[in-house]
Amino acid sequence: MKLSICTISFRHHLHSIDQLVHFAKTQGFQGIELWGVHAKNLAGDLHYGADWLSTYGLETSMLSDYLPLEAPISEMMAETEQLSSLAKRWGTNKIRTFVGKQGSADTSKKEREELISRLRMLCDYLASKGQYLLVETHPNTLTDNLPSTMQLLEETNHASLRVNFDVLHIWESGINPLVAMKQLRPYISHFHFKNIASRAQLGVFSPNNVYAASGSREGMVPLFEGAIDYDEFLAGVLSIAEVDASLEWFGSNVKSVLAKDVQEVKKALQLVQI
Repeated sequence: MKLSICTISFRHHLHSIDQLVHFAKTQGFQGIELWGVHAKNLAGDLHYGADWLSTYGLETSMLSDYLPLEAPISEMMAETEQLSSLAKRWGTNKIRTFVGKQGSADTSKKEREELISRLRMLCDYLASKGQYLLVETHPNTLTDNLPSTMQLLEETNHASLRVNFDVLHIWESGINPLVAMKQLRPYISHFHFKNIASRAQLGVFSPNNVYAASGSREGMVPLFEGAIDYDEFLAGVLSIAEVDASLEWFGSNVKSVLAKDVQEVKKALQLVQI
């Protein structure tokens, strides 16, 4: 298993990319998942990129952003071209996005068809660059549950379309993550690991709250202290797949929580391999 930190975890902190990468290296991570905002803000400093990151023995596992699928095509493609160029610079072939701004049940057939058409455009472009588009399993998008996600993959029918499997959000949809993972396995290129104290507190991860500096963090807990059984999930997923994953933490005490979680993950992996 290759583990990354998410630079978005430090979105409200005064840490440089140098400090984040040093932290990732010293804590035993293998890479970083670079937030699109951070990649764009570093674009003017040519010192930073894949070669620089490799001096730490690290790699960029994924570039994570929110491509504007509902925008005019010219705007959508311009944004995609920029992210594709940044992904190349940072040495990753994976670009993550969300699909739509409302849940699958609230999306009309016509709206869905338009989103699928847009996904094909993006996939065609990224395929020409040797890159993949990863759609994240997430509430209030077309991938808010397993059936809609499978349908989206089948409708798009493109080899460059992959899945970023967010364990918590899959669990939130009401299905056992291991059951969903087995069905989605041929399409999964990345995992997000995070946890919650109880199902009643899942609202803490709504974008309006989680991206706000003053938002509530109530219910966010370290990976092995929440409602999702990550010992069970890691044992199950490692038995059938190689895993490239990011520890996604939005709460306080970022460094201490990530440092603890990465060690706990490694301990769990050792038990699986015994």
